[in-house]
Amino acid sequence: MKSRDKIKKFLAYDGKVAITVAETGTITEAANKLYISQPSLTNAIHELEKEMNIIIFNRTNKGISISKEGEDFLGYARQVLEQAAILEDKYKGNNGGKKQFCVSTQHYSFAVNAFVDLIKKYGQDEYDFSLRETQTYEIIEDVARLRSEIGILFINDFNEAVIRKILKSYELEFHELFTARPHVFISRKHPLAGNTVITNEELEQYPYLSFEQGEHNSFYFSEEIFSASERKKNIRVRDRATLFNLLIGLNGYTVCSGVIDKKLNGKDIIAVPLADESDMRIGYITHKKGRISGLGYTYLEVLKKYFE
Repeated sequence: MKSRDKIKKFLAYDGKVAITVAETGTITEAANKLYISQPSLTNAIHELEKEMNIIIFNRTNKGISISKEGEDFLGYARQVLEQAAILEDKYKGNNGGKKQFCVSTQHYSFAVNAFVDLIKKYGQDEYDFSLRETQTYEIIEDVARLRSEIGILFINDFNEAVIRKILKSYELEFHELFTARPHVFISRKHPLAGNTVITNEELEQYPYLSFEQGEHNSFYFSEEIFSASERKKNIRVRDRATLFNLLIGLNGYTVCSGVIDKKLNGKDIIAVPLADESDMRIGYITHKKGRISGLGYTYLEVLKKYFE
């Protein structure tokens, strides 16, 4: 096959296949997403690895994982496909195909609002975007495995050493967006709602609500600021709606950045500063060998507006 034909085949098929497998994490999901059979997809990956003389994916009984050289290859592949789409946009007068973008995040309303702004600003008839509000370790894995281009999370004095060690092992970088003073999210009718500041001692008798972290349910992966004091009443939830319903129904509380959105969180939830806790440094993570796309830069631009 001539070099020009190989490039065309890569842009039209091979590159997209490899990236889709990396993003989904399984051959089955990738095949379903690309509307091709599993044998065809597996064969395409084998042919691509053979042609490039590398192993992109490690195969085990538990599934597949991206190899070290595969991470390098996929980073370059993303850049090639992104640049090809830009060229088509500029010189061929079309939209370069259905654009894809994925961001993984802890449960922050500003991350959702920025995602909405991105879609409105993008303004195309076709796109394939994903917003994953998920567990902290999954955010790290999503970016490490190139499922997501950007991951949003926080670090503070308590979790920084552990989080940075994991990020380094995955060749990920943390970019700080802003520093926030921790706030307590409570119901407007909560007994402590009139306070200008709330202490941990005042919160002892109320249920503490936090987001479940699955297998990695360590305090270091908590989305909420961890206090050294032991909490008597703990409730873990998986989604934002359940958490806020319990805040109201049980006079519970959670701890977050203080950036609150009435449209997403409701008018019945307020934020009150929390005393005696270290600041939260909220930021985003990216892969060192990856490249932020045009959509990624746009998302970060609209995201930063919520902190100005």
